[in-house]
Amino acid sequence: MSCTQCRGIVQEFNSSVARRELRRYRRRGPRGTTRTLLDLLRGEGVRGRTFLDVGGGVGVIQHELMASGASSGVDVDASPAYLAACRDEAAKRGYVQRIRYLQGDLIDVASSVDAADIVTLDRVLCCYPDMPTLVDASASRARRIYGLVIPRESRFMRFAVRAVNLIQTLRRRPFRLFLHASTDIDARVAAYGLDKRYHGQTIFWQVLLYTRRDPDRAAPPGVSTG
Repeated sequence: MSCTQCRGIVQEFNSSVARRELRRYRRRGPRGTTRTLLDLLRGEGVRGRTFLDVGGGVGVIQHELMASGASSGVDVDASPAYLAACRDEAAKRGYVQRIRYLQGDLIDVASSVDAADIVTLDRVLCCYPDMPTLVDASASRARRIYGLVIPRESRFMRFAVRAVNLIQTLRRRPFRLFLHASTDIDARVAAYGLDKRYHGQTIFWQVLLYTRRDPDRAAPPGVSTG
């Protein structure tokens, strides 16, 4: 990710946004597509598993996985405000010591991130310009399950992304949105021994779940199993 996009993420997803999203989560729980992804993860088995949540926001997936019996995890996010919100909520729930928090781009911190049983990117690839590199870094660390929420590739969403980016340009704000083809993502993920098990769609979003063909195999070369 470019330094410009990183600055944009820090600017857009600030403390005010984090507080608002955390309040919403506490009141209403996970939103629709996140809830769908969580149901799929639970269906594959969460208890005792480790997770890597990339771009975890206020930590909805993390908190729900921990409540479902996950053992520990790692949260990587470019937004310090989101990380602070995750950490505060985890402290209130009593498991902050079981989650490791890393600020930055996964690509930049990948050498210090071990493989995990479950890897999730919920509405993250749409904030990232270099899909292949991010999928490589994340899918290669999924021992068992890889879950994504991405925008639909509809005419409306293409128009919406262009409109948002135009507004951002006019406002002189660096954050941008990106649409990546799900077929390209599928091909990239498959190279790491993961097969697509679920592909669901809403009006605006797609939920994708992949599972490893041989979950008992070690992680791909170059990725520590921790």
